[in-house]
Amino acid sequence: MVPGSPGRRARGAGFEAEEELVMYGERSGWRRDGFESHEGMVGVLLADGSEPKPVLFDLGSGATFHESSDWWHYDGTFRRPTAVSMRGRCACGWRGAKTYPIDWEKVREDDDPDAYDTSGPYEEWEAHLDDVAGRAVPLPEDLAKLLGQVRERLDRLWLEEDKTRAYATMLKTCDGLEAIVAEVGPEAAQTLSCEQDKDEDGSMSALAEALGMTEQATCARLLHYEHLTWR
Repeated sequence: MVPGSPGRRARGAGFEAEEELVMYGERSGWRRDGFESHEGMVGVLLADGSEPKPVLFDLGSGATFHESSDWWHYDGTFRRPTAVSMRGRCACGWRGAKTYPIDWEKVREDDDPDAYDTSGPYEEWEAHLDDVAGRAVPLPEDLAKLLGQVRERLDRLWLEEDKTRAYATMLKTCDGLEAIVAEVGPEAAQTLSCEQDKDEDGSMSALAEALGMTEQATCARLLHYEHLTWR
């Protein structure tokens, strides 16, 4: 078991009843502040070394299906494939090099997937995130310090007795911050987009690496700031 209790999602294979979905509920993946798009999770491998497709759950509402890649669903029941090992995986496509055998007898004995030891995959994902962070453009020390001070000061407002005054101060601060973002963000995003268009392969890999994001998240971030307006 590790912080965040790994739970994953993806696309199709095998059908399941709604009861099991309700029993275990939704799981969120592993995340690190500043690198949220690099969501980590436990991945599994079958005996032939392949990665199975996600499991589909029939929710009993026509053509609507829930899909999940949570590792404990691959236990061989209900005609689902049986995973023999687990490894770390990330939304960016990274996969851990080391695999860890799954003891299904222990999983069933504990009757709680969150109690099973997934620290190996988690630690490998953590190392992957360290690498992602190391290749990302760091904020200048003075700017990072200023942002930290703003956040800390805003947090202290929650403790003030005059709540109306505190909330008004928060909103005025957000107003000022949004004005700065709306002035700086579009120009930065548009410039980066133009430079990206000049790349031979047209990929977002270099910019995504600099931002510490997945390529999909990078595209979304550029679009968001390119068309950002204020007032």
